[in-house]
This record gives sequence, C-alpha cells and structure tokens, in this order.
Amino acid sequence: MELRHLRYFVAVAEEANFTRAAARLHLAQPGLSAQIRQFERELGQPLFDRGGRTVTLTEVGAAVLPHAEAALAAAQRIADTVDEFTGLLRGHVRVGLISGAATEEFDVAAVLADFHIDHPGVGISLTEDTSERMLAALGRGELDIALVGLTGADLDPGLGSHVVLDTPVVAAVAADDHTHGATIPLAVLRDHPLICLPTGTGLRGVLERACAAAGFEPRVAFEAAAPPLLLRLAARGLGVAVVPALTEDEAAAHGVRALPIVEPDLRGRLALVWRADHPAPPATKVLLGQLRIAFGSRR
Repeated sequence: MELRHLRYFVAVAEEANFTRAAARLHLAQPGLSAQIRQFERELGQPLFDRGGRTVTLTEVGAAVLPHAEAALAAAQRIADTVDEFTGLLRGHVRVGLISGAATEEFDVAAVLADFHIDHPGVGISLTEDTSERMLAALGRGELDIALVGLTGADLDPGLGSHVVLDTPVVAAVAADDHTHGATIPLAVLRDHPLICLPTGTGLRGVLERACAAAGFEPRVAFEAAAPPLLLRLAARGLGVAVVPALTEDEAAAHGVRALPIVEPDLRGRLALVWRADHPAPPATKVLLGQLRIAFGSRR
C-alpha cells in the first residue's frame, strides 16, 4: 500500500468525481482512474460505485476513508517534524542573563558552546541586563530565553518559568560587627544603610516588596551589580549588604558575617523564563531543554 494511493482515494472521495479529483491532483483523469483500480485490486474490494456523473463510496470505501485520512494526517505530522528540525539549522536564539550569574554553578558559556557544537548553523546572541528589563523584553518578543531573578511578583501569564535556584537572603555585616545576634529581623534594617543590587534585579525587588509590606522604604547607600563588590563594601563597615546565602567559608573569605534575615524570611530565586503563549521555534526548544538539564533545580 502506497501513500499516494491513499491521497488519490481521499481526493476522489471528497470530490465525488474523477475529473475534478484529477485536476486537483494535477493528474490526467485516465491515469487517476487506473491508480484507483490498482488500489482496489490490492485491497480486493471496490471502493467506489461508478454509476452516473458522480462516484460514491461503497460500504467498504466509507469504512476505509477515515483510516486513510488519519494515515495522511500522520504522514503530514512526520513531514512537519522533519521540516521543524531542518529549520533548527537555520534558527537563531536570543538569550538574556542577569549580571553576575555566569558562575561555575550556572556555566552558561559551557551550555552555549555545547549547543553550538551540536548545531553550528544556529545563531546565538547573549546579553546581560536586569531582570525587570529582560522580563519586559521577553514580553515584547525581543528575547527567547532569560535567566532572571524573581521578585515574588506574579509573572506575565504568557511566560513559562523553571526555578533553578531557591536560597535564603542574608544580611552581610563586617566580621568584627557583633551588634547583632545570629539572625537579623527585617525591621532592624530600617535603621541601617543598605548595600544592594541595583533596582530592577530580583533580589532588590524581593527586599523592596518585603520592606513595603513592613511599612518602610529601604535606605540604600550603595548599589552594585556584582555581589562580591557588595560584600567588600560591607566588610569595610559601610553598611549591611543584602545578598544570597553564603557558606561560612565564603563569608570568612570576604571578611563578613552572614545573618539570615527573619520576620519574615526572605528567599532569592533564579529562574529560566521563556515565552509560553505560542509555539517556540525548534532551536529555542532545544536550547531551553539543555539549559534546564544543565542548571537543574538547586536549593
């Protein structure tokens, strides 16, 4: 049984006329009739009653028709899938990344390099920016995938997300500052100059939302995009740095003490975000899958 026979059979059934079906298929009418007869001989049953100016399906033909249509639809899906992955070779993926996130833990360069080796014809662009601006760019269709910090606000319903890091937010103070206990309540930060990531970053958004809920506005004295710089400023006694959780060794290496912020506990979250309200191009789907596998989900 050949696919073309199914296509010819469905065309004749839909047109109820060999001449019209032949014109639709760009075939000569005698040739189409011969192909249908060959198909009927192969099946061992007539598919059409050929009386009068129109042809009608026999009982067998009517039973076969939905299966022929389903087979043609399946064949088209196979062709579409092949075309999609052929298109992958001509694709382009635009990736956004928050500043300072390209660490050993989130080795974006390695993932992009591996993807390029597997798909050398795909163009890749990478930009660093704030989470706020990248989320807006995703919404406008100017980015395909972004690694962003979440503020706790609801994302645009047209975006999909996958959290890759969920960690406590801590207050880092100079190592010789013993005016605080093992933790620091959020309300205490009202009375201190703060050292923070810039406006538009996820962690800054988490802090501002929490302070607003507590009824005060944070007093930001210094801001920088790189957490190590925030820690150096805190180590010199210039304020309290609000940063993701640090191990004891990391805190000691930077000359600070890391105090969990409590009442309420604050969490910092990084997430891969993409447009989910329409089908993604194949290159984007493949790279997103590789990023999700590489970054996993860390707490």
